[in-house]
Amino acid sequence: MPKVAFIGAGSTVFAKNLMADVLSYPQLRDSTELVLMDVDERRLETSEIVARRVAEKLESRATIVTTLDQREAVDGADYVLTMFQVGGYRPATVVDFEVPKEFGLRQTIADTLGVGGIMRGLRTIPVLLRLCRDMEELCPDAWLFQYVNPMAILCWAVARASSIKTVGLCHSVQGTLGDLAADLGIPPGEIDYLCAGVNHLAFYLRLEHDDRDLYPLLQRVIEEGRVPDTNRVRYELMQHFGYFVTESSEHVSEYTPWFIKAARPEPIEQFNIPLDEYIARCEAQIAEWEGLRRRLLEGDGDISTARSNEYGAPIIHALETGEQFDFYGNVPNSFEGEVLISNLAPDACVEVPCTAGADGIRPHAVGALPPQLAALISVGAFFQGRTAIAAQRGVDAGDHDEPFWQLRRWSWGTRAILVPLVVTSWGHGLQARALTMNGLSTIRLVTYSAPPTARRSEPEPDRSLSAPPTFKRAK
Repeated sequence: MPKVAFIGAGSTVFAKNLMADVLSYPQLRDSTELVLMDVDERRLETSEIVARRVAEKLESRATIVTTLDQREAVDGADYVLTMFQVGGYRPATVVDFEVPKEFGLRQTIADTLGVGGIMRGLRTIPVLLRLCRDMEELCPDAWLFQYVNPMAILCWAVARASSIKTVGLCHSVQGTLGDLAADLGIPPGEIDYLCAGVNHLAFYLRLEHDDRDLYPLLQRVIEEGRVPDTNRVRYELMQHFGYFVTESSEHVSEYTPWFIKAARPEPIEQFNIPLDEYIARCEAQIAEWEGLRRRLLEGDGDISTARSNEYGAPIIHALETGEQFDFYGNVPNSFEGEVLISNLAPDACVEVPCTAGADGIRPHAVGALPPQLAALISVGAFFQGRTAIAAQRGVDAGDHDEPFWQLRRWSWGTRAILVPLVVTSWGHGLQARALTMNGLSTIRLVTYSAPPTARRSEPEPDRSLSAPPTFKRAK
């Protein structure tokens, strides 16, 4: 009986999707133990109701357990899935937006890079590494499926500090493929593709249908004025860099340096960039959750058990049955002595094709990225690495045991520190000072005035590494 622990299970809707995915497999439906853990008792209660409704609807005899104790949740687990937000929406996320805004620095999502992403990473790493310590003691052979953002920063920190087997999972690759399929009028399951980069900044290196390159058709979308209003940034980047990026326009606009500028507000309207979008999204999700809880307590509310496009459950199924599953995962750039993306740092966290099966999870090397992509990605990867290292040093020094603030146990988050932030800006640059527990580290993020223009070229494969398989959209 596989034991699957959901850490931060008070994230009710996301946990529901993953639980329904797991129990949708006949081989897992009756033999799985689902352990839901959260520090918010009210949210945990709601998620338990949802879990039992899901099991009932799928006619599953799975064991469902809830606990407020993280160590109890992971004890003997085979798979541990993280879905928490340290500090919750209030105060942490609101502070991530409001403090930089006082200095003219605007954001859309603030969970990947920039001021908000770095702060989120610094306060989350101590919590995540504490989970890894519990796993090392109580379930050392388990897999950690890491869903929490900032993905690359957190997975980089775990790879540096823990022996736990870890893969970071996101839905941007398969989600964007669906967007492109809609723009092109092609069923997504018929598109062959190869993607690589870092999380939220990976690119489709190959995009084909029946052996036909689809990039000319994407260019035609631009020429015919059919670019969706929500996707203007990504199509603009494609024109300059030659490849389509995996993450949404609102995401990628804030950690590439050409779209959100205090001194030049015109691109905000031109590219339809929704500033503070994540704040509005969180407010809506909180209201939806309250409505869901009310309906559930009244005995109402239908629960959908349709499979999502998340990778977690198919990977568990593959590892349990040996039936191979191909997906995109976030892993260290070095695997068994080979470098997966040869022109990115060997210790970076990269997003590459992976295969799960009887031999575990194996990432595939893709060789060298086109140089313009490697240049863009390397800038962000540098700050991801420095953030992971800074936070780990604080953890190693024991500073996280005496946090500056104990945040309210809000939402699906856990108790943690909020790192103070002082931001000053000048000209085209930004200096963010993050006061960590063991000293003052200064980070300077340099922006530029315009992107380079580059022709799309095929990546140069590193012939010394094994070639990745041909991927279709994950079923």
